Amino acid sequence: MTNLFKRACLTLGAAAMLLPAARAVHAEEISVTQWGNSLYGLPYAVAMDKGLFKKAGIDITGILSSGGGGTTVRNILASKTPYGEVAVSAALAAARQGMDVVIVNVGTRSVAEASMVTMPNSDVKSINDLVGKKVAITSPKSVSEMLFLMALRDKGIDQAKVTRVASGGYVNGMTMLEQGAVAGAVAIEPLSIVRKDKYRVVYRAGDLLHPMTTSVGITTREFAKSHPEVLRAIIAGRRAGVEATYADPAGAAKILETSFKLTPAVAKEAVDNMVRSRMWSTGEFDRAELDRMVDGLKLVGEIKDNVDWSKLVDKDFLPADLKTKGTL
Repeated sequence: MTNLFKRACLTLGAAAMLLPAARAVHAEEISVTQWGNSLYGLPYAVAMDKGLFKKAGIDITGILSSGGGGTTVRNILASKTPYGEVAVSAALAAARQGMDVVIVNVGTRSVAEASMVTMPNSDVKSINDLVGKKVAITSPKSVSEMLFLMALRDKGIDQAKVTRVASGGYVNGMTMLEQGAVAGAVAIEPLSIVRKDKYRVVYRAGDLLHPMTTSVGITTREFAKSHPEVLRAIIAGRRAGVEATYADPAGAAKILETSFKLTPAVAKEAVDNMVRSRMWSTGEFDRAELDRMVDGLKLVGEIKDNVDWSKLVDKDFLPADLKTKGTL
């Protein structure tokens, strides 16, 4: 789940007061990974609905949706306003490939939306019961596989003792589960809530694993240099959306219901779950949470070495208080 625009030394309210004299609010579109499918993007929906981006100095009129990973990064780099929220793995991959990418804020920092499910009548009662069985993940080196391997490690289970089957997607994995092809399938909210009457939860990732940075806001270094005020405004607007979500979960659930076409009950449960886990960061960087993600990416073979965050992160576009609040 990002913000950008306004001077780092100003608060959001002061920035909103000063901005009209400096520049006119204009319409922009940005990209957010898994928009409409996961809860990463809820703060953007809230900020757009409540006019919080406009108050920060930018009018975000639409979100470009991507399946995640490289597709999202390419969409961002090709857009008029090259800012977007992507998975950490996608940002790191883009940097390794020599793309002009810089990380400017943190989006989400929880894995509470992820879980493992099985059929109600299954003999699988805990993660330990998956030993010797097959489990559906979305794809090799995916976040779903990474979190599963981290959960196995947390419980001291040799990953070689559980067969992982790439299903191609969460829904596909659940279909395999129903057909008896696997004993468990990875799941993610809100899909797991929509289908909760069909399955039984084996474990929730958030109950086993510590918070880690799961998505970040990126842009190009060229755009950051030429349009710093735009980035500060986006970051400030998104931050306001995060704070509004935490302050009024019920109101955010109504926006989620409309934006993502969910039932009131599903939207409320999804938002309440993520508010409880503090899924959305206001933007500051936490080294420990960033490094936990790197540890997970090493586990699936996505990366081999430690990450020098100083070469990838630019905190200059964060509000002043978030610069000092972070631990990077």
